[in-house]
Amino acid sequence: MMFRGNSMQSEIIIEEVLLKRSQQKKKISPVNYKERLFVFTQRSLSYYDYDKEKRGNRKGSVDVKKIRCVETVDIEEQTPVERQYPFQIVYKDGLLYIYGTNEDSRRQWLEALQKEIKNNPYLLNKYHPGFFTNGKFLCCNQSCKTAPGCAIWELYNSLHSPSNVSKRLPGNLKLNRPSLPPIPGEAKSPLRIAVAEYDYQPQGQSGISLMKNHKYYILAEKDSDLWRVRDADGNEGDVPRTHLRERFETASETRKETGSCENDSPEKETPEDYEWFAGDITRAQSEQLLRQKGKEGAFMVRKSSQAGKYTMSVLSLAVENKNGTVKHYHVHSNSENKVYLAHNHCFDSLPKLITYHQHNSAGILTRLRHPVSTKLKKVPSSAALGNGLWELRRTDIVLLKELGSGQFGEVQLGKWKGEYDVAVKTIRESSMSEEEFLEEAEIMMKLNHPKLVRLYGVCTEKYPIYIVTEYMANGSLLSYLKDHGKELQPFQLLQMCHNVCAAMEFLEHHQFIHRDLAARNCLVDSDSTVKVSDFGMARYVLDDQYVSSVGTKFPVKWSAPEVFHYSNFSSKSDVWAFGILMWEVFSLGKHPYELYDNAQVVEKISQGFRLYRPHLSSETIYEIMYSCWHEIPEQRPTFHQLLSQIESFQNDEQP
Repeated sequence: MMFRGNSMQSEIIIEEVLLKRSQQKKKISPVNYKERLFVFTQRSLSYYDYDKEKRGNRKGSVDVKKIRCVETVDIEEQTPVERQYPFQIVYKDGLLYIYGTNEDSRRQWLEALQKEIKNNPYLLNKYHPGFFTNGKFLCCNQSCKTAPGCAIWELYNSLHSPSNVSKRLPGNLKLNRPSLPPIPGEAKSPLRIAVAEYDYQPQGQSGISLMKNHKYYILAEKDSDLWRVRDADGNEGDVPRTHLRERFETASETRKETGSCENDSPEKETPEDYEWFAGDITRAQSEQLLRQKGKEGAFMVRKSSQAGKYTMSVLSLAVENKNGTVKHYHVHSNSENKVYLAHNHCFDSLPKLITYHQHNSAGILTRLRHPVSTKLKKVPSSAALGNGLWELRRTDIVLLKELGSGQFGEVQLGKWKGEYDVAVKTIRESSMSEEEFLEEAEIMMKLNHPKLVRLYGVCTEKYPIYIVTEYMANGSLLSYLKDHGKELQPFQLLQMCHNVCAAMEFLEHHQFIHRDLAARNCLVDSDSTVKVSDFGMARYVLDDQYVSSVGTKFPVKWSAPEVFHYSNFSSKSDVWAFGILMWEVFSLGKHPYELYDNAQVVEKISQGFRLYRPHLSSETIYEIMYSCWHEIPEQRPTFHQLLSQIESFQNDEQP
């Protein structure tokens, strides 16, 4: 029985007798289920023995302020009727699985709990959709109960209050400046429908957001850069035209837009426009591509040998199989022409089936996490140069003030089209070749990640040559640490390291090595987000090895032994530098090995000497940075592993 609080029990929000799953605090403990009376108040969720309609002893309680996630759980195969509606409560000290009596019961508990935890300080942005059982999560096979989630928690953004974070972060400059739109492409005829190729979040009042692969109706061409569009909900706004790919509309789409329903029938979404569609490739080719991706839940859809049919291929990196397992599923259709992989989950179209299985494994090997395609991704570009860079009009850029200078030029704050703040990196004539300077821009053009400083374009028609990037209001990470470090808490320092590690994991996955990772080469935005910059030494490598030429300069105090002994660079030498960067962050910008010159550092490192633990670093965080400094490159963690470790310890570092 479920009821709301009354005047005598004003604190009680909701209570009901529910089924509780044992917490398996020991891996060998059997799973069992017991009826408990759950009582939820604004302060706590408690559960009690319940016998003959009487409340017995309290068996456990969870502080509401410690709850970090409340969400459903994917049911296991052959689940009995009484356990069809599970939900989970993730809190600081554990994980609780509860079963609603029916869908309505579960929905009411979820809504009540999520309402009360709104704005809790340390909500999770990822969770585990599968049960933790027999020592591992069923969704991702991770064996640690506190392992970071493997699925995005969709409610995080609506429950999490950014205002709470901004109060804790110093140096937040609330600049109401719009982001620079990407550079325009060649003009196209104003057709009606376009598909977004990239996500887009406007900051101006006249724009609307775009979601990748969603449809939009083109209303007008505002100017050479922007289109006026309308989304499916009727919202209208201006968006950068290079984020859209035009598509001829079908008859049914025209009728939907005009409101006509004459002879209307639902139009099937086609897979060709989606990243996960690989077209005509063989089974062996699909397996090779998936294993190259090397990520749990990598998947693709290809055409079947039967005309009009499709096959889905999915990779799972099972613990017992180092190379992973690839399974192939035929996409079936029923008498109603709906498609399915599992009989009880049918959908109107293949894209809708994919969307469902991205959140629910529902009988297949694993959830669909990382789409893999044989298509080449197009980067938005303008009337491009022969080298593919984005050429901007120099007259659209006004230089305002110098931000810094170096051996080859300087960086200035600029205004693009009188509205958008940009950073402009210039090259002095005769200081270096144009090819060397533009090599950095070419690398930036190929890399697109939220934690990498973004390239907007170049001006190459005359000197000084410009590289135009996003403006990071708080300058270099090194300067920011020295100026604001005493205002920062350890968990904020760890978040900065997380930002950098996420960017480096992206570079590692795409076979780029940075070769000059340090706090001085990272920038801090107005919201204290840290992004990796300075790609002048970055290289694309096929086998994770780059041997520099004799005489090449490199930052000795950030370099691994194989760099200063043999000039061998790799993602593992970047990992060494990341450990030094973590030390810089937690020492608030101190210079590493400050008592030694470069020659002495080489000698000390070769003898096994390593940096000490900074005062603000916990033992666990020091263990992470120390693991980056193993003498043998292969014994150092990958950035993928480092990112997972940092996410595991982030909550422990928060106050």
